[in-house]
Amino acid sequence: MSPPAAPPASASKLLNPLDPAGVERFAHDFGRLFAEAAGERLPEDGSIALAVSGGTDSMAMLLLAAAAFPGRVAAATVDHGLRPKAAAEAAMVAEACALLGVPHATLVPAGPIAGASIQRRAREARYAALTGWAQASGASALLTAHHADDQAETLLMRLNRASGVAGLSGIRPWRFEGNTLLLRPLLPWRRSTLREIVRATGMRWVDDPSNADPRHDRTRFRDLLARQPMLNPAALARSAAYLGEAEAALDTLTETLRAERWSPGKGLLRAGNLPREVQRRLARGAVAEVRAAHGIAAPDFSDAANVEALLDALASGKAATQAGVLVSPERDGRWRFAPAPPRRSL
Repeated sequence: MSPPAAPPASASKLLNPLDPAGVERFAHDFGRLFAEAAGERLPEDGSIALAVSGGTDSMAMLLLAAAAFPGRVAAATVDHGLRPKAAAEAAMVAEACALLGVPHATLVPAGPIAGASIQRRAREARYAALTGWAQASGASALLTAHHADDQAETLLMRLNRASGVAGLSGIRPWRFEGNTLLLRPLLPWRRSTLREIVRATGMRWVDDPSNADPRHDRTRFRDLLARQPMLNPAALARSAAYLGEAEAALDTLTETLRAERWSPGKGLLRAGNLPREVQRRLARGAVAEVRAAHGIAAPDFSDAANVEALLDALASGKAATQAGVLVSPERDGRWRFAPAPPRRSL
């Protein structure tokens, strides 16, 4: 945790004023992103929910949002129960919110977080708690403090995993988590800029020790970026944004082709003469529809499933099974999708 400042009686006495240009930039970035995602401007009575962990990134977001939208902001901190200091950190955020006149809630996951992939489980629990709270509070959107350096790290990590266009799109500027609109208005901002905003005001923050744990991939790629001045995080983040636009264009093209070439009643897809990336998307969609129509629950399947072996088999004129669905090549580049027959026991 950063050195605590002496707590005076009011925010005006504790905090140095924010740079108006920074507040204006945040309001503009938020407004543009909200309009893109929701198709309208933030309603006059609309409120904004913030996920604030206490790190410099989220504390900068708290300061900027409270200044840009006074009286319309609420914040929440999730205590996963994984670190002894987490409760004290949530209390620190609550004090900062009280100072700014922002309502605050400390959220606890519904159940204990344990088992393999604990970071993934913690993330899932965190978003479940935050979206539930945001919906209950009637917020128009939930904001997280992901920024350009996060985006650059994500892009490098996924390049190293041989991800496709969807994975290389990185952190999306907005998406729906259930019925909750999730926005990341700080994606164009650098980590150093956000830290300087918090430092200049005199606000306290916390440094999560897991961010320095070399066991995590993200930590190692963060160190790589810091040690390689030729790698520009802002430029990498822009590349991820361009890839996100390409992903959206491919999605639009795929939906058009799906309407023209997929016959769900017959289970037939005309995809044999299409580019491989479009085949991937159409095949995943067809498999998902057949599984849903026939109640096939196992094995697991998602819109990011690896279908390379399936496409290789179809290209060579052979049938193959994917997630309980048998796909067979037919004439004129058509593929037939049907539930795979049950395996015969010996």
